[in-house]
Amino acid sequence: MTVKVYSTPTCPYCKLTKDFLKEKGIAFADIDVSADPSAANEMVKKSGQMGVPVVDIDGVVIVGWNKNALEEALGLKVKA
Repeated sequence: MTVKVYSTPTCPYCKLTKDFLKEKGIAFADIDVSADPSAANEMVKKSGQMGVPVVDIDGVVIVGWNKNALEEALGLKVKA
């Protein structure tokens, strides 16, 4: 599984997202779009959004802090 987190150092929701992934033991690439314009362009192409965080989990793109969507995309959610 490949997980990329497009973020900025000052974004509180980015920190929540990265802390959640660390807590779950999920390895991820942390991409600072404020320092890397080409990564920012890649993020906008994938998500259609300028806002961070954007998380790409094997092609599933989640915009913003969304614990439920992250759990689902990572296969952590128990199906009822």
